[in-house]
Amino acid sequence: MPGIATLEAEVTNVSPHGLWLLLGSEELHVPFSEFPWFKRATIEQLADVQRPTENHLYWPQLDVDLSVESIRNPSAFPLRSKTEA
Repeated sequence: MPGIATLEAEVTNVSPHGLWLLLGSEELHVPFSEFPWFKRATIEQLADVQRPTENHLYWPQLDVDLSVESIRNPSAFPLRSKTEA
């Protein structure tokens, strides 16, 4: 009987400017200027990321859901959080 398929997502680095996510073999930069709700998060909160589907990321401790495509191409998703950066 096959096991449950899981998709990996890992925070590989955090700087004052953003965080880097490793999704399989792809590494994406998540700048705080585009995703301000991550700026004041702890490392523990940022590292607790789940990837329920190939194009969906979820940070349960922050209650943040993102499309992977919104990280790849933030200009295609003009609506942003009203949280201050």
